[in-house]
Amino acid sequence: MSFINYSSREINCKIVYYGPGLCGKTTNLQHIYNRTNPELKGKMISLETEAERTLFFDFLPLALGEIRGFKTRFHLYTVPGQVFYDASRKLILKGVDGVVFVADSQAERLEANLESLDNLHLNLAEQGHDLSSLPYVIQYNKRDLPNAAPMAEMQRLMNPNGVPEFEASAATGLGVFETLKSVARLVLQELRDASR
Repeated sequence: MSFINYSSREINCKIVYYGPGLCGKTTNLQHIYNRTNPELKGKMISLETEAERTLFFDFLPLALGEIRGFKTRFHLYTVPGQVFYDASRKLILKGVDGVVFVADSQAERLEANLESLDNLHLNLAEQGHDLSSLPYVIQYNKRDLPNAAPMAEMQRLMNPNGVPEFEASAATGLGVFETLKSVARLVLQELRDASR
């Protein structure tokens, strides 16, 4: 669903960070934004709700190269985690090129992760998409906390298809850029395959 801007010779791609409330989606984007060259990024926009924020910004990662002479600009979004913001989630998923599912590693949040993952499948299906046909990675956030569930259990429950996955602590930056680079590479590979 990427958008091509011929005048600036850019391909615009949309990556959505999805997951339950307070799992670290916002912290991921803030870390990326704070460590991206100011000349290569747009302004961060925050849409506040009563309980959570939806963040958005775009940037031009020069290190990822070009496709047929076009630079690639990535637009990163978070969705609100609470279920009662489902209409916002659906809207943000429109035109998505890649998804990062941010799972909260705390053992008591496993059910919330699974509900959010089911909701992602449902919302994509309503738009004619399936996770198996989209560039998609999983980030297991908050791995540094003492109540983190065992990785083997999280992988079994959340990643039966073996998509790329990353252990992370968005608060410290561990795994944040690795996650982003992985989904960005998958999006670019899909674009290259489509342009052949």
